[in-house]
Amino acid sequence: MKSPNTPLQALTTTNHDRDIAGLKYIYPVISRRAGGLSIGVNFNPNNACNWRCIYCQVPNLQRGAAPAMDLALLEDELRFFLNYVQQGDFFEQYQLAPDQRVIKDIAISGNGEPTSLENFEQALASIGKIADAAGIFPASHFVLITNGSLVHQASTQAGLMQLARYHGEVWFKLDSATEQGRKLINNSAQSQQKLLENLKTASRLCSTKLQTCVLHFDEQTWTQHEKQAYLQLLRLIQEQQIKIEKIMLYTIARPSFQPEAADLIKADLAEMNALATDIEAMGFDVGVSG
Repeated sequence: MKSPNTPLQALTTTNHDRDIAGLKYIYPVISRRAGGLSIGVNFNPNNACNWRCIYCQVPNLQRGAAPAMDLALLEDELRFFLNYVQQGDFFEQYQLAPDQRVIKDIAISGNGEPTSLENFEQALASIGKIADAAGIFPASHFVLITNGSLVHQASTQAGLMQLARYHGEVWFKLDSATEQGRKLINNSAQSQQKLLENLKTASRLCSTKLQTCVLHFDEQTWTQHEKQAYLQLLRLIQEQQIKIEKIMLYTIARPSFQPEAADLIKADLAEMNALATDIEAMGFDVGVSG
């Protein structure tokens, strides 16, 4: 592997091309929620996920699990890319502004549900070890972005313990507080009981934040009923003493590749700020990114 020697497209919050660096598993993005440069790790290069969120920006998305991972290649790519950022001309090549020239996090996300990877624990351990040796932690965060649906599996829980070793955090998806809403937005059959059980397990094993995409579709999402259900679920989370470090509200910033794309409406900042005010009044830390 060698660093590009020709100018590349600039990184922006609206460009999350997984192939931008020409690597299989590693890609850089400017993340709204991370607040800057995020080094992404794609566990699902086959574009397979066990959910199908209507706002998903993955082209040719299919139902399924992550394919077998070439751990040696993952390790080689991560070492190469971290060295490229730290010692090479990465910032100039990708045209980053001076205030963006710091790694905010290493984020396991990509083109599907990463916890569906068979050797999930080993992959987490490898990433943590390499990033720690490169001096990335603790200044940068170690993040797992997940829909939380497979937290009940032993392999996922073992991976979360690896994440916790490096003071990492889980970003747990919660796009609706109702089963009907999750069926509509995420095409998921996740029950309320399973949601709470998995959230409780995740928060017990590792620092956990909720991430919620606020958007409008078919006059059924983020209605007044949905908002009240969301607040009620947060009360239940408090009653069950499930520790949530932060709630991150955001909306769509890039085009969806799903059939519903043309009918999706971005939430405005005022709407999200009003919801954030209600959540803050309950004692939660809240972040909003438009």
